[in-house]
Amino acid sequence: MLKACLNGGRGRDEHPAVPLTPTELAADAARCAAAGVAAVHIHPRDDTGAESLDAEPVAAAVTAIRAARPGLPVGVSTGAWIEKDPADRVAAVHAWTVLPDFASVNAHEEGAEIVAEALHERGVEVEAGLWTPAAVEAYRGWRVPALRLLIECMTQDRERALADAAAMLDLVPSGVQVLLHAEGAAVWPVLAEAVRRGLATRIGLEDTVELPDGSPAPDNAALVRAARDLGAH
Repeated sequence: MLKACLNGGRGRDEHPAVPLTPTELAADAARCAAAGVAAVHIHPRDDTGAESLDAEPVAAAVTAIRAARPGLPVGVSTGAWIEKDPADRVAAVHAWTVLPDFASVNAHEEGAEIVAEALHERGVEVEAGLWTPAAVEAYRGWRVPALRLLIECMTQDRERALADAAAMLDLVPSGVQVLLHAEGAAVWPVLAEAVRRGLATRIGLEDTVELPDGSPAPDNAALVRAARDLGAH
């Protein structure tokens, strides 16, 4: 399974094609779906352009994508950098008026399990973000089921990223879908490793602004096509 991560915390100063508004996210999601992704992950923005978990930005972005591409699963982030206090993240989830299909929760963040519980209570599938072996161990203690585990290699060093991936994958419990990915310079080697292992993966401007040959990526759809050329599907 290939997922497109459309924007993350990246701004137009980093890439001119980063989609920010609901209309832009919807158009980009449709293009990426046409290029072959099975789901999209977004970071909704408020009127100032800041990442937000508030009901209105989430509803606007999710609704626009569903109108543009009915049936395409849509996920959002609940990262602690968006709302530092876990109680505020839980309150935001409970206030959502339009529910995404899934949401990511980073296991190493304070209050991760209670945020996951809030999502589960609302019927939103949980993706557990696991950045380190310690985070994998923390996730194993959760009482909340996960749709999939996001094994996220955060280092920019390619060899280290592959070693980190192997170490975390050795700890993953059986019976749960795993999505393996990285950021920056390690994106393409780790994506190739995910393909080699038969794992789900993701690509998009959240994770990289470069194609496999190091040239600038025009947009998210170009990244998706490059990932599919490498065997991700």
